Amino acid sequence: MTNSDVVGKPSLPGFEHINRYWDTENGVIAAKLLPGEYYVTTDDELITTVLGSCVSACIRDAVAGIGGMNHFMLPVTSQSRLNSRDESIVGTALRYGNYAMEHLINTILQYGGKRKNLEVKLFGGSKIIATLGDVGLRNIEFVLDYVDTEALKLVSHDLGDIYPRKVNFYPQTGRVRMKKIKDLHNDTILLREKQYGTQLKTAPVEGSIELF
Repeated sequence: MTNSDVVGKPSLPGFEHINRYWDTENGVIAAKLLPGEYYVTTDDELITTVLGSCVSACIRDAVAGIGGMNHFMLPVTSQSRLNSRDESIVGTALRYGNYAMEHLINTILQYGGKRKNLEVKLFGGSKIIATLGDVGLRNIEFVLDYVDTEALKLVSHDLGDIYPRKVNFYPQTGRVRMKKIKDLHNDTILLREKQYGTQLKTAPVEGSIELF
């Protein structure tokens, strides 16, 4: 099968912009996520991403085999403003995190998943960019608190450290293959996350979100 054959297996509505291709190494259609994206599938697909300071939640309905992954980072701000618990800053950060998590969960439920059957695996939050301070730690604290508050079943996690991670998630089976990238030969991840962090400073979170 070639990349052109992927066209014959369309994504769910709303995910047409996600880069999908035939992964020859794993023999499956793969959807590759960039910062700020998420993807849900009901088919036998692979979802892949590379994480630095960002966090990805891999969530699936363990009975129905429907699942997806997100890739998000809280907005970057100064430590002093965070320490002061500035309500506007903290509120905006939580809205971004909630937006990323709730859109993923809501879409899984929309296509037949049930909240009681959801399993969660968490990855990322490395401190690979010194100038971003503890954004990785804040991402970790947020996502663990979210899972706990929403009483979701956390099956496994690999968070923190100083190395980027490549994550491959198979929603139908729940299998995850994760590799820490200890020899980073280029600055693609660094530049991508810096650009994403800059965008978050000015981009509004659209609309209101309600968890089903």
